[in-house]
Amino acid sequence: MVLYTNQTKTANMFKQFIELQWKSFFRSSSMGKGLILKLLMGFFAIYILAILVLTGGGLYFLLKKIFPEASPMWTLSQYMVYWVLAELFFRYFMQKLPVMDIKPLLLLPIKKSTIAHYILARSGVSAYNLMALFFFIPFGMVLLYQGYAPINVMVWLVSILGVVLSINYINFLVNKSEKALILIGGSIILLLALDYFEIWSVTALFGPIFHGLYAYPFTVFIPLALALLAYVVNFSFLKDRISLDQSLRTKKTEAKASDLTWTKRFGDMAPFLQLDLKLIWRNKRTKTQVFISLLFVFYGLIFYTQEVYAQMYSIYAFLGILMTGIFLTNFGQFIPAWDSAYYNLMMAQNIPLRKYLESKVLLISVSVVVMFLLTIPYAYFGWDVLAINFATALYNLGVNIPVILFFGSFNKKRIDLDKSPFGNMQGTSATQFLIILPILGLPILLFSGLYFLFSLEVAVIALSLLGIAGLALRTKLAHLITQQYHTKKHGMIAGFKEKNG
Repeated sequence: MVLYTNQTKTANMFKQFIELQWKSFFRSSSMGKGLILKLLMGFFAIYILAILVLTGGGLYFLLKKIFPEASPMWTLSQYMVYWVLAELFFRYFMQKLPVMDIKPLLLLPIKKSTIAHYILARSGVSAYNLMALFFFIPFGMVLLYQGYAPINVMVWLVSILGVVLSINYINFLVNKSEKALILIGGSIILLLALDYFEIWSVTALFGPIFHGLYAYPFTVFIPLALALLAYVVNFSFLKDRISLDQSLRTKKTEAKASDLTWTKRFGDMAPFLQLDLKLIWRNKRTKTQVFISLLFVFYGLIFYTQEVYAQMYSIYAFLGILMTGIFLTNFGQFIPAWDSAYYNLMMAQNIPLRKYLESKVLLISVSVVVMFLLTIPYAYFGWDVLAINFATALYNLGVNIPVILFFGSFNKKRIDLDKSPFGNMQGTSATQFLIILPILGLPILLFSGLYFLFSLEVAVIALSLLGIAGLALRTKLAHLITQQYHTKKHGMIAGFKEKNG
């Protein structure tokens, strides 16, 4: 009877927590401002879930076609170890622990254990977990349709749920550790290398383990037990840290000294470069942009290795602009919102705005050059690929950098760098959507038109000359852009002060 009463009280408390967060969401001062953006994100989420359902439903037939001699369930089981590691790797950047404003609750007669259970239970129904289920459940339904044992399939889906929850709670334990990130990323690269070079068959080792979740239904208790263990460890960790003193205590962090003395060679731009480099390395959202940029180097493998895209030079131009300018786009489109926390202080000082902007240009230019150098191995697929990448890199340096800095003067939304990088739309406005047209659309249309009207050589030379012209006029363009920032200065300062904007 006592247990039943406690469970009822906990359920009622969970209901009140949900109602409080629901009211907080709809009564927020930023609710109306970002309503259209929230609707767009909702449609995008529906689109992603639809793709996952279709992919999961068609995976059986795809595996059957690629590996006709093996069961699709067996084939999938062989590669599930990579799915687990990839989930942990990407969740490190994307997922954060769902928190609530607990300070007012700590003054009320609410058990800390109840608050901790609610926070962890909320994370169990996160979108990241649903994405995996939207993929595996359609695959399981196809298995049933193909005559697989219903009991085994249903228990296997429960096992997958246990694995997903285990990943969810393990991520919270390792999320703050860069060593864990390096370990997970290194494990993925190592296992892929061992498989690719046939040094050791990773799939042969892990295949039977994951296939056992289907073949032997009693093994369902293993992932469920692992999920429960991770939950208990997280609960103990949270409960010990939910206290008023803990929330009021000043956060102390050990500063990692790095004087970056090599930046002094850039003269007046050195202080701004140092601030940017420290900002990128010390904040998860900016650090994520660097990792995403490096991963995009491999984007070309999707197209260059397919015969269907051979001689489709418009696609190659798109790849060149994207691969060499991915950091330019991801980082540059939020200039100067990255510095929104102290932008008003900077503008109140006797700081030359021209040098501030030139430091951004230098940082982005280096990223374009580095990304181009990393794409040089694609010359293996033809010198025309290298020529297009070189032309698009020049275009990014001479044209797209001034364009993206100009659009940056319209940024008025604050960015909180402590927030999760994925699904975080802070700083996003109509500017970020409009900027795609001149950055990606214009060069691709120009290249495609010249290629179809004249030749590949003419298209490559035209992009290159535009980039060189932009570099030659960089002093004049820098002056015009600086004037634009001076004109928009007060509007940006007012916008960056709006923390809920």
